[in-house]
Amino acid sequence: MNKWKVAFFALAGTVLFAILLVVFLATRPVDGVDVAKRSAGESESKGNVLVVQTTTKELESISKKYLKDAAKGSPLPLDFTIGDDIQLRSTLTVFYTEIPISMNFDPIVDDKGNIILKQTGMNVGLLNIPPETTMKIMRDSVEFPSWITVNPNKAEIYIDLSRINIASGSRVRAKELDLPKDKILLEIIVPGE
Repeated sequence: MNKWKVAFFALAGTVLFAILLVVFLATRPVDGVDVAKRSAGESESKGNVLVVQTTTKELESISKKYLKDAAKGSPLPLDFTIGDDIQLRSTLTVFYTEIPISMNFDPIVDDKGNIILKQTGMNVGLLNIPPETTMKIMRDSVEFPSWITVNPNKAEIYIDLSRINIASGSRVRAKELDLPKDKILLEIIVPGE
């Protein structure tokens, strides 16, 4: 057999193997994620409580500042807007082609005052990729702060507000998030003397 034929078949086999590997990694089941639990010794924050009402645009601006600070100056590979829902946008580079990704989430306040973003919609260019796979790719490619947990199996993002450090040891807790009515209530817990 001619050496060029051998080289051609070796190259074709390598390309085919690479494509099959990408398809396998993109479609394999995702691992479970445990949401951060409060330790037994850690009690509910005590102190003075301030209730703050804000708008979606103000919350978007504050959220972007805290994410930028948590990213330690490195640019975040995603952008988001807060309107009637929360929309995350990014791009995924596949074979030197940028594919736009957009995901929509509805926020839910849990009993601890933290926020759960439940995925309601997703667009990945013209591709048909399962939401769990897209969230797994996002979790693995974006370095989120420790207070954000991406759970692909449940198609949700958990934001543990109790772990965000704000001035003087104060803590934040969500009370109500009604985005369509532009009503957002947050509790700021300031430690007492």
